[in-house]
Amino acid sequence: MAEKPQGLDILAFGAHPDDVELGCGGTLIKLKKLGYRTGVVDLTEGEMGTRGTVEQRYREAARAAEILGLDHRSNLKIPDGNIVLNEENRRKVVEQIRRWRPLLVLAPYPDDRHPDHVHAGNLVTEAAFYAGVKRMFPGLPPHRPYRVLYYLSKYEFQPSFVVDITAEFSEKRRALEAYRSQFFNPEWPEEQTFVSSQAFLEAVEFRARYFGWSAGVRYAEPFWIRESLALDDPVPVFRRQIQ
Repeated sequence: MAEKPQGLDILAFGAHPDDVELGCGGTLIKLKKLGYRTGVVDLTEGEMGTRGTVEQRYREAARAAEILGLDHRSNLKIPDGNIVLNEENRRKVVEQIRRWRPLLVLAPYPDDRHPDHVHAGNLVTEAAFYAGVKRMFPGLPPHRPYRVLYYLSKYEFQPSFVVDITAEFSEKRRALEAYRSQFFNPEWPEEQTFVSSQAFLEAVEFRARYFGWSAGVRYAEPFWIRESLALDDPVPVFRRQIQ
C-alpha cells in the first residue's frame, strides 16, 4: 500500500492481523467515510496461529486494508505469543505514534482471555504516554494522542460509548472474509478451529447486534476509555433517541 506523506488521524493497533477487523473494523470504515485518515499497525505476524502461513496472512491483511480504506498498514514483527513490555517493544510502538501523530489511538482492551491481547493493550497504553515524553527515545518529535480508545476482543466490558456501524457492518464482514485462512471457509484444507467455524462469525454478528440494540441501533462496536468525558454541549451527543 502506498503511503501518503501526511500523518494519520486514527491509528489502530492489533496483536495479530485480523484483530483490528474483529474489534473495530466497522468504526475504521466509518471514520474513513467521515474523511479521517486511518491506519493500522499489527504487532505480530500471527505466526503461531493454527491455520495459514505468514505470507498468506500478509496477503489477507493487505486485502482487508483495501476494504477498510486504510491509508497505512504495517507490521512490527514482534514475536507472536511473546508481546512483552520491554524497552525494545515500547520504542517500536512509540516510533509509530510519533511518526504518524494520530489524534486517537485504538488498542485491545487490556483484560482478555488471550495473553497477547492483554500485553498488546498494556504495551500501547504505555507507548501512547511515553510518545509524549520528550527525553524518551529521542529521534522523532514527541507526540501524545488525545486518547487511547480500547476495543473489545473476548471479555466484555461496560462501554464508555458505542459507534453505530449499521451502514458499515457488511463491509466489516467483507474485511473479515478477506482472511480466508482464518475464518469460516469450508474450502480451506487445514484443520478446523473455533475461530474458523461458522458459529464464530455468527457470534461476531450477534455481539454487534447486542451492542447496537443497547444503544437503539442495528449494529454497533463498543469502546472503553479510562477517563471521564467533559462535554461543553451534551445535546448533539444525545440527539439519537433509543428505540
